[in-house]
Amino acid sequence: MFSVGDRVVYPMHGAGVIESIEEKVILGAKKRYYVMKLPLGEMKVLIPTDNISQVGLRGVIEKEEVSQVMIVLKGDQPELSSNWNRRYRNHLEKIKSGDIFEVAEVVRNLMLRDREKGLSTGESKMLDTARQILISELILVQEQEQSEIATVLDNIFEQAAK
Repeated sequence: MFSVGDRVVYPMHGAGVIESIEEKVILGAKKRYYVMKLPLGEMKVLIPTDNISQVGLRGVIEKEEVSQVMIVLKGDQPELSSNWNRRYRNHLEKIKSGDIFEVAEVVRNLMLRDREKGLSTGESKMLDTARQILISELILVQEQEQSEIATVLDNIFEQAAK
């Protein structure tokens, strides 16, 4: 169970802070919800408290784990399927997992592929989503601005291109 003020990650949405826990009637059912505020875009998300394990809600990583995320981002791109659909599904599963290291892999793989061959529209949208999820968690862990985190990511891939 999480409390007001906890920093959490909601897979496919990103990281945020629990602002409140409220009871609401939605579609005729009265339930308790976490009200999570995302640091990007000032969006709020309602998360039912009764199925947090099914949706994969988790606390943000510790500050010490950021270096491991950077290692993943700087790592070599593994051999990926040449089949666009298979590659897309594999990346989507990693994003849905909510695991920051898997999301970092997706960002790395798509950034490197974009530099080598370019991305399809679907993969380009997926990169934007994965990047925002990654940035939202790093913002909360490192207590930095979005632009600072984005610059760090861009610098990693600029160096990789050299």
